[in-house]
Amino acid sequence: MSDAMVPFFDGHNDTLLLLHERAAGPRPFLDGTGGHLDLPLVRRGGLAAGFFAVFIPNDPAQPAAAAGELPAPLELGHAQQVTHAMIAMLQRIERTAPGAVRVVRTVAELDAARDAAALAAVLHLEGADAIDESLNALEVYHQAGVRSLGIVWSRPNRFGNGVPFRFPHDPDIGAGLSDAGKALVRACNELGIVIDLSHLNAAGFRDVVAHSQAPLVATHSNVHAICPSPRNLTAWQLDAIRDSGGMVGVNLHVGFLRPDGLRTSETPLDVVVDHFVALVEHLGIGHVGLGSDFDGALMPAELADAGRLQALAQALRRRGFTDTDVRRLAYDNWRDVLIRTWR
Repeated sequence: MSDAMVPFFDGHNDTLLLLHERAAGPRPFLDGTGGHLDLPLVRRGGLAAGFFAVFIPNDPAQPAAAAGELPAPLELGHAQQVTHAMIAMLQRIERTAPGAVRVVRTVAELDAARDAAALAAVLHLEGADAIDESLNALEVYHQAGVRSLGIVWSRPNRFGNGVPFRFPHDPDIGAGLSDAGKALVRACNELGIVIDLSHLNAAGFRDVVAHSQAPLVATHSNVHAICPSPRNLTAWQLDAIRDSGGMVGVNLHVGFLRPDGLRTSETPLDVVVDHFVALVEHLGIGHVGLGSDFDGALMPAELADAGRLQALAQALRRRGFTDTDVRRLAYDNWRDVLIRTWR
């Protein structure tokens, strides 16, 4: 990374899923996956750290959901098998590229990775499908390095309910957290695990607000007032995040950016910046960052992969953000919220 580059911390990617589905081991990540994020692209774009999601695809043995409806819950054994494979993949990447990639568990380790010009990888569970109601698996995954957890993806599980992919719609659909879900929130607080609200429905969001003592974080969501997707955050949700000292990572998926919800890569970079501006106005400059969804969504052409992140820094400057502001939005705010959350 050159001195001229702004280092970025990305709140969400699905690169482990891409590698898992290709079943080619860690080498493509080191040499070039052809996707949105790999080590050559990291170095080209200035990506210094990121949350690496463990996302479990829908079980092909189960019936497919109808269009716009939520998939069925996953069976625990299947979910754990896939989760273990993806966690192992990240650990193999770290071992195969000594010094280039580090799985970090503390802010001190995050800082050490940045000082060493290594990519800092934070393990994130995108949905708690692999965790049992007794939360034994949570303890195991925490020991394996998990430091961030989304209670649900956009399908129900034993802890709560997500939002469907409908447009336009709002997230106020479905029931709140189960008793097990509320216990999961408290356990994450005790362990210092970030609770990610990005796929959670409105009732579940309210339950997290009521039961969590940690900053509220949406790792990869945008502004509902700009793009009325149920995956985006309404005004009262942004109020709650602000009041908790929390954080929102701007999602680069075009369907969560555009006011018309159209899925096209011909989406101007200014639309991305519109969400940054609106979030900063609502939350303050210290509570907004990037949550790209690389390798899990359709990107704007100008931000087609992690190698082009400096274009985002330039676009933020053009809209009046100072160099200090850009550094906060690109990296520092994520570090700060981890200081306030991790143990």
